[in-house]
Amino acid sequence: MDRELVTQGAEGRLYATEWLGHSVIVKHRFSKQYRHPDLDIYITNERMKAEARALTRCRSYGIKTPAVYDVDFNKSEIVLEKFTDSVTIRNFIYETVKNKLTMDSPVMLNMAERIGKLLVKMHSNNIIHGDLTTSNMLLVPPYDLSDIILIDFGLSSVDERAEDKAVDLYVLERAILSTHPNTEHFVAHLLATYENTGGESARDVIKRLNEVRLRGRKKLCFG
Repeated sequence: MDRELVTQGAEGRLYATEWLGHSVIVKHRFSKQYRHPDLDIYITNERMKAEARALTRCRSYGIKTPAVYDVDFNKSEIVLEKFTDSVTIRNFIYETVKNKLTMDSPVMLNMAERIGKLLVKMHSNNIIHGDLTTSNMLLVPPYDLSDIILIDFGLSSVDERAEDKAVDLYVLERAILSTHPNTEHFVAHLLATYENTGGESARDVIKRLNEVRLRGRKKLCFG
């Protein structure tokens, strides 16, 4: 089975290939040489289980994610649905800005709203992504009308606490502000949509988010 390397990160590699007649992405997790082999196998398997469960759980609630076709613990690999001609929201934003649209244009504010509503849906079902960035969100043609597809649930968990959901939002907020210039209004609109759409529980998460931000600032100031 021929494989084409798509990308490589700290946790593993992604390959594009064919599997039983499907175009798929194979996610291979590295072994960590600094860990005891038995511990490494245990941690890798647990993270693979958590990712497969989170992806399946999301789909059961109508949240667009790749279908899980196979989990191979011996090879430390998950076989996932491939979305043809997909782009990350990160690259969509870059292209939008390159085409002279500002981050507070109707197109981009609509994108912020869609992300906010999607995260409300995910959090209302107690799914914590764990690594929310614009690189972990995909669009398919036509991009401006596409459902948002969430990927890379390797650090996911299931938790009903507002604190964990607030940290999820904080990670995304920091990722957007540090990756994309002039996105303060975009982020504010995303979070306002989250708060206004999600009811009392979402308001509690936003309140916790403010506390998480304060802790983050103190950490930056005092180490």
